Amino acid sequence: MSRRDQLETFFNDGAPIAKTFGMRLHFDEEDRAVVVLPYNPGLDHALQGTHGGVYMTLLDTAAWFTSAVRHDGQCWITTSEMSVHFLKPAARTELRAVGYPMQSGKRQDIVEAKVFDQQGQLCGHGVGTFMVLPSVPMKT
Repeated sequence: MSRRDQLETFFNDGAPIAKTFGMRLHFDEEDRAVVVLPYNPGLDHALQGTHGGVYMTLLDTAAWFTSAVRHDGQCWITTSEMSVHFLKPAARTELRAVGYPMQSGKRQDIVEAKVFDQQGQLCGHGVGTFMVLPSVPMKT
């Protein structure tokens, strides 16, 4: 099983948050993680827009998997920090987050991520630092 397939199965079939939110993960041709979230009214804030915490979850997930696919399964990736910009409110729309690798190393990765609405408009932006921890194999 390829690393991409391993990670997709790990998230899509094994992560409770993926099932709860309704998110699905796949990778594009450049090994960028793409996380799709169909509109879910249960994730709205009181004014019926998608809650900012959902943006953060999508950004972190896309960035984390963009980092993880660049390393073998004999390590674990952990989010060290993430800066997020909420650019545009989203309401009643599917959201799509994409991770963009900026720098990948033996101990640390820097990944940019963006959240787009169904019309392709940029709604959120983040940059995260991800630590690569050795000898913690991923369980599938």
